[in-house]
Amino acid sequence: MSEQGEVPCPDPDDETPGPMEPLTPEEMEAFLARVRARAANFRPEDLEGLGREPGPEEEMPEVALAPHALERLQANFFPELPVRLRPRRLVQGIFFDFDHTLARLKRPHAELMEEGARAALAYMHAVGMADLPEDFWESIVEARLFAQKKSDDEQEEHIATDTLSFLLQFFGYPASEMDPDVLERAVDLFYAPEMVAWEPLPGAHQVLQELVDQGYRLALIANFPHDRAFQRMVDYTGLRPYFDVCLSSAAVEWRKPARDIYDPILKRWDVEPYEVVCVGDSLQHDIAGGLELGARTVHCRMIPLAEDRRIVARIRPDAVIHHLQELPALIQVWSEEP
Repeated sequence: MSEQGEVPCPDPDDETPGPMEPLTPEEMEAFLARVRARAANFRPEDLEGLGREPGPEEEMPEVALAPHALERLQANFFPELPVRLRPRRLVQGIFFDFDHTLARLKRPHAELMEEGARAALAYMHAVGMADLPEDFWESIVEARLFAQKKSDDEQEEHIATDTLSFLLQFFGYPASEMDPDVLERAVDLFYAPEMVAWEPLPGAHQVLQELVDQGYRLALIANFPHDRAFQRMVDYTGLRPYFDVCLSSAAVEWRKPARDIYDPILKRWDVEPYEVVCVGDSLQHDIAGGLELGARTVHCRMIPLAEDRRIVARIRPDAVIHHLQELPALIQVWSEEP
């Protein structure tokens, strides 16, 4: 009943089935006639079974199998399947850092930056920017170090071209009047000495090949402000063939330990964070990033970082290694955990 005491009218658009109406005598008689007609087709044994009380289970007769046939069934009960299914390993992939994890510099970094900054300044002088002071190369280095600290604080990468463009504005070259090709060329020259100054750490190639042979997917993820230079570094060290992905922070403009830098690879591999291991030398970037992500972490102490001393008691990795050769056995143990 409605509030006014009226019976509401049924909604003609309502398709919800209502209660079933009882059969009329004529409909019941027609239904029983159909049942009797179908029962007339039953075999005598069918009719006997309908009226028989259920008895004890009848045992199936034993079937003798030849020994070789039984052995085949025990080895593979479903031979029509193309492969035997194996349980999914807990570790599906590994995220590696680059510097001081897989590679090391052959020359001091400060020396490389000075050489590159001087080459960049000489180029800019040659293309008409002659009013830049002779010590401008020092400003290029200082701007890079400042941008790196700012990137760490914000966990967003300030890429190399933006850093140099911002610096040039203070010396009378606004971005709107700057030739982008000149800017790119100057940045390339600044980073060129570093491109060829890296070498793989002892055992790096062998360890990576072992992990690839064991079926793990590998990704290289590095905080670096110039993607072209980073990709050349990977090529010059011969490490690229082992990796499914080689990603720099400059390419995505996110910086470790921010989770955003890892997400593209997790989606590409279709894996969960707990199925990957983060391997790196920096507690601040690699280990903190992996822990925040929810991954297992391995701290590499082949080339200890001075900056780690401040946070070593606060950021605790799952494991510490002092030689890369220790890594495959550790990954194998984690992969086989129940």
